[in-house]
Amino acid sequence: MSSNPANSDLPTAAEASAEAGLLDALQHQVAVFARRAEQTRLGGVGQARNSMDRAAYLLLNRLDLEGPMGVKALAGGMGIDSSTVTRQVAPLVDSGLVKRTSHPEDGRAVVLALSPRGLSRLEEVRSSRRELMARVTEGWSEEERESFTGLLTRFNGSLSELMGAASEAGPAS
Repeated sequence: MSSNPANSDLPTAAEASAEAGLLDALQHQVAVFARRAEQTRLGGVGQARNSMDRAAYLLLNRLDLEGPMGVKALAGGMGIDSSTVTRQVAPLVDSGLVKRTSHPEDGRAVVLALSPRGLSRLEEVRSSRRELMARVTEGWSEEERESFTGLLTRFNGSLSELMGAASEAGPAS
């Protein structure tokens, strides 16, 4: 790693400076991405563009991929608290995109499920967002798309793990 003869495990000043520069560039690009994502809301194209907020999309997507579940399980899987999920789900229930049903094994418990209307709406938004991703990456090879998706998935996973560890540790004293 280093050409420092005293300790080959320690980076040289030039290596440390290059790493700091790279990390600065990374954090800047992540900030730009966050701003662009918020500006477009990554809503897609056509009539479905900007028609579903991020929270709704993520909740509906999780219910579609994992099936009916309770608020606590939904919150845990998304890394947010139950009160936030309850607040975000209420308009989805009111609009008929999500339905509350009895738990199949414990009739007293309530689970949230994607309604047929919710699934249809989710598919419409997915299609629009898929078209946006196709346009944004139009000049990219399939290998580049796969690589970027893999790296972004890894980045999000690492960020999620870090945030989970920080929340478990509690406030810094």
